[in-house]
Amino acid sequence: MIKNTATTMWSSLFGKNARNRQKHDTLSFLSTVPLFSSLSKRELKTINSIAHQRTYLEEEFIFRKGQPGAAMFIVRSGSVNIVDQDDNNQANVLTTLDDHCFFGELALLDDSPRSASAVAAKTTETFAFFRTDLERLLTAFPQIGLKVYRSLSMIIGNRLKDTNEQLLNK
Repeated sequence: MIKNTATTMWSSLFGKNARNRQKHDTLSFLSTVPLFSSLSKRELKTINSIAHQRTYLEEEFIFRKGQPGAAMFIVRSGSVNIVDQDDNNQANVLTTLDDHCFFGELALLDDSPRSASAVAAKTTETFAFFRTDLERLLTAFPQIGLKVYRSLSMIIGNRLKDTNEQLLNK
């Protein structure tokens, strides 16, 4: 029997193999994010199941200051400006976040209003994790939820310490 090599090639590029490769790439990416770095491959697969992928165009708002927080975002590729407006309604870039950075993490804890806006500085791919999904995960897989919340609390604590140090050194 003659095997159709063209069909085999196309099916491997666009079929199951391509999906498996993309899934592996996503798991590899998630494992490099500090929030998920302590998770096993199996646990990362569970986290991946609640991840929402989205692409934002340059200058598109991811969220606006004052909106209730519902999700945390991770930059897969591209960059995001965290922006606040001054008294003259001028946008000031507080920081720019690139690949592997995450932001909006306080939304995983409560729905308090966003303290700044997030705007795509260029075309940007993100993963979003919603608080409601994480809460369901905590119920269904308490060990995974505990690891994520522990990492989250450590990261928030370190960011607070760094902020305090910067304020003291001004």
